[in-house]
Amino acid sequence: MPVVSSNPAAPADFFIGIMSGTSLDAVDAVLAQFRPGQAPALLAHASVDIPTALRQTLLALHLPSHNELHLSALASQALARLYATASKQALACANIAAESVRAIGAHGQTIRHCPEAGYTLQLNAPALLAELTGIAVVADFRSRDVAAGGQGAPLVPPFHQAMFQHDDDSRVVLNLGGIANITILTANSPPCGFDTGPANMLMDAWCQQHTGQAYDTDGCWAASGQVSKDLLSHLLSTEPWFDLPPPKSTGRDLFSLAWLEERLPSAPAQANSLRPQDIQATLQALTASTIAQAVRQYAPQASEVLVCGGGAYNSSLMAALAMHLPCPVISTDERGLPAQWVEATAFAWLAHAYLQGLAASLPSVTGAKGARILGCLYPA
Repeated sequence: MPVVSSNPAAPADFFIGIMSGTSLDAVDAVLAQFRPGQAPALLAHASVDIPTALRQTLLALHLPSHNELHLSALASQALARLYATASKQALACANIAAESVRAIGAHGQTIRHCPEAGYTLQLNAPALLAELTGIAVVADFRSRDVAAGGQGAPLVPPFHQAMFQHDDDSRVVLNLGGIANITILTANSPPCGFDTGPANMLMDAWCQQHTGQAYDTDGCWAASGQVSKDLLSHLLSTEPWFDLPPPKSTGRDLFSLAWLEERLPSAPAQANSLRPQDIQATLQALTASTIAQAVRQYAPQASEVLVCGGGAYNSSLMAALAMHLPCPVISTDERGLPAQWVEATAFAWLAHAYLQGLAASLPSVTGAKGARILGCLYPA
């Protein structure tokens, strides 16, 4: 069950959750209704594509650049306008008035994530979003956990626990966005969760460079190639991050296209003869193998792996995961929550937790000194 207050629900118990992840393809908004002791009821979903120019700006801002403070501010405002559009579309779909919504949970767009240096940075303009929608906004969910010595990520394991924990079985919830992260749910034990490495991020970047497409639709291009075991071994052995124990988190700061291009020249000689689609197939194998290694090491008793995020709709990647893992691999759709809605719903849940005054972080996941109330409120 979700973490909810034992007090009567407020008159307006509708929340909107917004997510624009590391894949930088679209903004997702979910409208949910919360009632005491019940799972949130999902009423509507809207998705708004991120324009190409904004996507390119966001990608550029992951690296030091000229005038980046100004560009960051403009990009934040552009994101807020997309968030407002997605929110209004979800409201219109459900025929719910903005005045009925208690808050929007908006994570923003991560462009720097350096918990080892004590900071994390998400582009967002929550005051503008509140102004555009007339709805209170809860934002900046990671900073409090980082201040308490945690990784500030992944944020969604408490929500995964609320939605998917089973009294008898051990389960893994796998989010396949730009980065892959897992939540390990075991009865009578606190959840464990951490990033495992790239999910779609490297595949998307390589696909765009060589095909001009933003991503490899259904993994068809990867399926046309052959996995290079030598290149896969090289990629695994030359990145120390893979061997770090949890808690750990990562992002585009590490696993960018530059990360791959730095390693290709030093790869085994036969890698030089690989076709672009062979490298794409190998990147898919990198995603599947690092996830499988994490599950085997930290959740060997898992009865199933529930997959959410955009990667859940990549049948080639799902088949690769099924081949690497000893337990069934299924979409969260089969457990009642559409895979594409999970993260946005999680931020509606986090906004709800904030307004209830509930600590929504998990020290067992992030490594923080203790559980903390996450977020900052921008009134309507």
